[in-house]
This record gives sequence, structure tokens and C-alpha cells, in this order.
Amino acid sequence: MLRFETPIYLWLLLLIPLLILVRWGVSRRKARRLKKFGDPVLLRDLMPNVSRFRPVLKFGLLLGALGVLILMLARPQMGTGISHERRNGIEAIICMDISNSMKAEDVQPSRLDKSKMLVENLTDHFTNDKIGLVVFAGDAFVQLPITSDYVSAKMFLQNIEPSLIATQGTDMARAINVAMHSFTQQEKVGRAIIVITDGEDHEGGALEAAQEAKKKGINVFILGIGDPKGAPIPLGNGDFMKDASGQTVMSALNEQMCRDVAKAGSGTYIHVDNTSDAQEELNDYLTKLQKGETSSVIYTEYNEQFQAFGILAILLLIAEICVMEARNPVMKRIRLFKKK
Repeated sequence: MLRFETPIYLWLLLLIPLLILVRWGVSRRKARRLKKFGDPVLLRDLMPNVSRFRPVLKFGLLLGALGVLILMLARPQMGTGISHERRNGIEAIICMDISNSMKAEDVQPSRLDKSKMLVENLTDHFTNDKIGLVVFAGDAFVQLPITSDYVSAKMFLQNIEPSLIATQGTDMARAINVAMHSFTQQEKVGRAIIVITDGEDHEGGALEAAQEAKKKGINVFILGIGDPKGAPIPLGNGDFMKDASGQTVMSALNEQMCRDVAKAGSGTYIHVDNTSDAQEELNDYLTKLQKGETSSVIYTEYNEQFQAFGILAILLLIAEICVMEARNPVMKRIRLFKKK
């Protein structure tokens, strides 16, 4: 299966139809100018070596070379090794709060950035496990379906920002429900929902959702991030978020609610601060979960294919150079079939 490592370069292929339009416009302008000199049929007789089709062929070869070079820049790769592996591990869905309150900087560099670092470090400790990402604010959706591809998990993690969800707020119940339906159907596998939040649940229902997860054998861990005393929410322009009365909004970690939800979900509550203690504590809990055999489809190898595209581009450029715009007078004298 052919894939491109840097598909953003494929947008450059839009240059090809643009160049075709420019070429068409120039050709029409040239034709109108030639008509001013005389009858087109007479002009062709006066210029027997001028070819109408050779310039078009040369232009087509150049466009072909350009298209191939763009594909080469996108780093084409071919998957050569697809393996079906069976692993002993757990399945973990991480629900990350990306509401505006997660911009608070009571945890350095911010609550959201600290959450990303925590998930990345957690992924580094996974070996035979599967991971999925759910982001939530006033709504929730799956950012990354459950997978054992940790490289993709880290890549998706970098793109998580509060702007991903237009509906602001903190609907923890919806996040847990989305996570519950994101696990595989594999049996005898330890499952965990890891919610990273500041605990400002605006919608309610989180306790009921955690209890439902417990009934399905899923442990709910709550990682509370932030300061219980509260911190302002920066807007990015040097100012802070204010309420309707003009007072600075102070976002505080609701530890009691976090503890209640974790208890209802047969998990535990862990406070995240500027140390790595939360990371180590969570790893200890996850290692105690039942580890079952999971099946995974792994694309083990991707071979670079840019060499073939490079050779094709060179051949097209050589062909373009060899084709002359005017008819070759030497070749014109050659007659393979002579009239008697």
C-alpha cells in the first residue's frame, strides 16, 4: 500500500492545472497576434518547420516531471510488512479536558501542556497495551481510536487545543460515555478510562457515568490538574478571562468531585502537580490491572520509494530536452516509403 510521509506537499499538485490555464491563455494570445500578420493557412506554408504539437508535447513532459517531483517531495512509502500480533496488555482510553480553564498556568507550563506531557510519558511506558484519546469540553469526541501505534498517539497529541471544540464547558459524563464505547470487543482484557481534568464539571452526570463504567469492568482514574486555590485563565494577549461583572475568573481544581467520580468508577484520584509523582503513581495502578491477550494489526515496515519517482522525473526531463520545438530538417528528408 502506497502512503506519503509528508502529504502536505501534495497540495502543490494544484499548480499543474493552474499552469495549464496560463499556457492556454498564452497560446490564445499568440494565435490572435499571428492572425494580424495574415491568413493562418498562408503563414503555416511560410513556416514549414514550425510544429504545433511539439511545444505542447514539451510542455506536457515538463508538467509530468513537475508532478513526479512533487510526489517525490511527499516521500512516497510502500508498506512491506503487515503482521498480525497477539499481545498481553491492557486497553486505556485517555479523556483529556481541553476547556478554556485548562489554559491556567498554576501547573507549569500550563494545565493543558502538562497534561500532554503526562500522556506522552505514559505512552512511553506502554509496550503491549492499546491506547485511545478522547477530548472533551462542553462536548466530547474521539481524537484517536484505540490503537497500539504509539507514534500516531503522540502525533495526534500535539494537535490538541481548546479550539478543537466550539462548545465550552466541562462535560465529564459525556467524555466517560464516549470512552466506554471506544474499547475493542476483546475479552479478558484490563480496561481503564483515564480522565485528566481540573474537575470543573458543568453538566453533571459524571458519577452515574463512572458507575456504569464500573458495571462493565472498566476502572475510571481521575487525574486532577491545577491548584484548589484557583488561578486566572490567560487569554494569550497579556490579559485574563473576566466574567460578566468584569471580575477576573479564577479556575480552581475541584478535588472532592474528582475523588467522588474516581470512587464511583472503582478507580483512584491522583493529583497532578509540577512533579512526576502522579505519573509514577498512575503507572503503578495500571500495572495491577488484569492483562489479557489483545490482537493487533501492525504495519512493521515502510520502504522509501522516492528513488523510483526521481528516476522517472529525470527521464521526463531528458525527453523534454531531446524534443525540439521545430521540425528537424534532417529527419524531414528521410523517406521510409518512396513513391514510384
